[in-house]
Amino acid sequence: MIRSLLCSLALTLPMAAQAPAAAPAIPPAVAPASTPVPAAKPRVQLLTSYGPIVVELEAELAPKTVANFLQYVKDGHYAGTIFHRVIDGFMIQGGGLLENLEEKPSREPILNEAPQTFKAGLKNTRGTIAMARTGSPHSASAQFFINTLDNPRLDHRDMTEEGYGYCAFGRVVAGMEAVDKISKVKTEWRRGMGDIPQFPVRLKDASLLPPL
Repeated sequence: MIRSLLCSLALTLPMAAQAPAAAPAIPPAVAPASTPVPAAKPRVQLLTSYGPIVVELEAELAPKTVANFLQYVKDGHYAGTIFHRVIDGFMIQGGGLLENLEEKPSREPILNEAPQTFKAGLKNTRGTIAMARTGSPHSASAQFFINTLDNPRLDHRDMTEEGYGYCAFGRVVAGMEAVDKISKVKTEWRRGMGDIPQFPVRLKDASLLPPL
């Protein structure tokens, strides 16, 4: 009797509801971080009498040097100048003299950024464009040169006048065959200067190309 009563009570008591297992928390959707797009490197076409040469400039590594070069390009300074110093197996230099070997007026010299460009790995290797200067490290203005071979002796070594180096600020990306042709021209002494092409190697124009 007691057993029957207990059984009937058990049947009439409400069963505790079993809580469903908690679903794992789903984190809110997070948009993937956008990767910054690197700025396009400026490119300049040098239109020479031996064909076009395109140089790509390293503005992040040599900001003052590149800004200076681009300003000369925008001002039309290089149009009508010549490559006045050509040494086969070394480099071709231009951007400052007219066909009569008179030097065009230029702006104030700029800071030599060779220590930082060299540290970043931009050296005077074949095809790089660098600033020409006098014996003073910070005397570069408008003239530049293009290395036709690797020239480690022009790289930065130390902070002395002899070791400061020449600032490379870009590289040829098209038209290296024109550079090589120029490097093979016959040269002579004229007006007390050596390595001058017998016939003018003209830099007809320099223009900033649209970004890729």
